[in-house]
Amino acid sequence: MAHSTNPNHLIIVALETFFVPVPKFDLPAPYTYELREYSRTRPDQVAERIGDADIIIMTVLPVRADVLRPEVSPRLKMVSVVASGTDSVDLAACRDRGIVVANTPHCNAVSVAEHALALYFAARRSVALSHTLVQAGRWPQSGTLQKALDGPDGKPPRTCREETLGIVGYGGVGKVLAATAKGLGMKVLIAGRKGSTASEGRTAFDTLIRESSVIVLCLPRSPETLNLISKAELEAMKPYAVIVNVSRGGIVDEKALVEALKARKIAGYGTDVYEQEPASAENSLLVGPDIADLNVVTTPHVAWCASDTIANYNRATKENIEGWLSTGQPKYPVV
Repeated sequence: MAHSTNPNHLIIVALETFFVPVPKFDLPAPYTYELREYSRTRPDQVAERIGDADIIIMTVLPVRADVLRPEVSPRLKMVSVVASGTDSVDLAACRDRGIVVANTPHCNAVSVAEHALALYFAARRSVALSHTLVQAGRWPQSGTLQKALDGPDGKPPRTCREETLGIVGYGGVGKVLAATAKGLGMKVLIAGRKGSTASEGRTAFDTLIRESSVIVLCLPRSPETLNLISKAELEAMKPYAVIVNVSRGGIVDEKALVEALKARKIAGYGTDVYEQEPASAENSLLVGPDIADLNVVTTPHVAWCASDTIANYNRATKENIEGWLSTGQPKYPVV
């Protein structure tokens, strides 16, 4: 593609408009722009598509060091992430080149918090497992499927007023979730950092793991949070504990989790995220016939999806790009 000779005419390349449509930008003078939109982009297409881009807009597509080299993307000045998480972007490579990275935090807080509660109710009341049993004709065979709702402790499901909710990750989602859960009558604990002394208002991580009947994970993925929930944590949980994961894949050790569910060490698991995505029976232990009899509820990384989320993403993306051009600083800087 021919390069523009006008430094104030920007090439903006949106690589994943499938998720969120691109807003119309009102760039400050003297800037103008050309927008190139792609519904989906494979990793092997990134280099070609961003070759003369000044700004790229993406959501979860990997943007690694190889495509951030000056000889590949010589004009690139900004990466605008339409998501809170930036783990798919090589931040160190951007920092080395002086490429600005901005994200769009808190835009999906209400939707993700509500989705976490939906997964909680579905797991606590064994909705997916009951559905599978009914569809398989097990109800008339057994006369009743009431026992399908019992936890490993042999007791019926708890109601909200009996639950202690442990929230791991107290950002925008965690705050909305805490307020909503309290309205439902739950006792709420907020986790401190694993391995650290809990500050005022927080509960030590290990204590929260032991005392919570529901644990919701809504924290970023980082080297420190990989396998945050693994065999030791699962063995320390109450037998009627339910885990909900609306954070990122890799924070829960899926192998250890499935082993704990099969051994009836915990009551259930609801997740919107997976170690590998898109998840399938070929790449995930949480998909396929092997877990059909387990109390597992799965959704395809859609907790963020809501009408107000999309409006919020558009607003924040505009604020980042237009703010960066006006002041040299996006509203939500990461790098």
